[in-house]
Amino acid sequence: MNRRDLAAIGFMTFALFLGAGNLIYPPLMAQQAGDNWLIAIGGFLLTAVGLPAITLVVLGRLSSADKLTSALPKWMDRSFWFLVLTTLGPAFVLPRAVTVAYEMGIKPFYSGNGLMVFSALFCALTLWLALKPGKLIDYIGKIMTPALIAMLTILVVAALLNPLGSPSQAIEIYEQAPAVNGLIQGYMTLDAIAAVAFGWVIIQTIRSKGVESKKAISYYTLRIAVIYSVLMSLCYLAMGYLGSTSSEIAPSASNGGEILTRYAAGEFGVLGQLLLAAITLMACLTTTIGLTNANSEYYKNTYGITFKVSATVIMVLTAIISNVGLETIIEVSLPAILILCPIAIALIIAMILMPEKTSTEKPAISMSHTTVVCIAALFGTIDALHILDKLPEGMNAFCEQWLPLYASHTSWLLPVFITIFVNKAFSKAMPKRVAINN
Repeated sequence: MNRRDLAAIGFMTFALFLGAGNLIYPPLMAQQAGDNWLIAIGGFLLTAVGLPAITLVVLGRLSSADKLTSALPKWMDRSFWFLVLTTLGPAFVLPRAVTVAYEMGIKPFYSGNGLMVFSALFCALTLWLALKPGKLIDYIGKIMTPALIAMLTILVVAALLNPLGSPSQAIEIYEQAPAVNGLIQGYMTLDAIAAVAFGWVIIQTIRSKGVESKKAISYYTLRIAVIYSVLMSLCYLAMGYLGSTSSEIAPSASNGGEILTRYAAGEFGVLGQLLLAAITLMACLTTTIGLTNANSEYYKNTYGITFKVSATVIMVLTAIISNVGLETIIEVSLPAILILCPIAIALIIAMILMPEKTSTEKPAISMSHTTVVCIAALFGTIDALHILDKLPEGMNAFCEQWLPLYASHTSWLLPVFITIFVNKAFSKAMPKRVAINN
């Protein structure tokens, strides 16, 4: 694969992750962090960029995304991928992307209710582009992403040359622990689980360039992860700078979208609003194309459903569900996302730390990975109920006192590491067996 194609796939990967949600998280966090915004962004980057990048690297080493769960029982393997891709697809993320694209890209210029027509047209465009997976790198990596980067650059350069304010005093939580709260906010982007889904697209795109050996796929995936990390980090830093200097034009903003809207209007007036609308629409479109592709690849490879049929059904469902309402979509699907994210990260950690699979050890290794998934699911459920404020008061008080990292919504992390190291110790205590190639 030549350097131009490698760069294009790296750009494509950046665009797949850069949805509207990724644009609006950092500005609000940076505004609240005030003088400490750089420290908060530093923590944010470790989890919002670091976790997805590590996930991509691990999937590249496996040379196929589905090998992430190959050590699990078949029912658990299928259930994990079905829930992940369905939730990141038509059940939650795809309809949210369509709705956000309409709210930020169209609604400011249109007084009527055009969501139904917009969702149909947006999904039709997504389907048309997704049905040409071989051209994905050309559409997204070589055309759409450079255009998106150019538009973001215009906004950021204007802000650097003409800042509309200066950092204010941090609110209490960012005054006391800016890095820790940045870490938490980065984790809550849930991009680590998106990386698991996008692994299907990225590895398939690498293969489409004639790369088949495991070593070469791992090599190129690592470099793609580096390109993604650099571009996404720069984007988050830029959005953070906008947020940190927005306290005068958007005081007490309720979300990052409001900050970006006022900043764009303050720099360029109506042209700024049009620029932001174009950025939002482009960012949402690249995400919907990538997720549609990931879902369709999975259903084709696992169940033999043709790519065209899968993509069409997914887009029809997305267009319908988009009109249910964003709040309803979030209420129904967010619990599943919050539980699946710890499971996905736990599987990545297990793949890094667990002993390699051997033919005679296969049942034991399968039990080890199954145990890790069960522990992550159990404590991830507790974290999800905590985030959603659905945990009984008595249990909440108990967890606050006895469960490490509970306040950071990562109480699953320590039990997962303990489970992995217990399994490693047990594995070393067993008689040594001869490993064979997978």
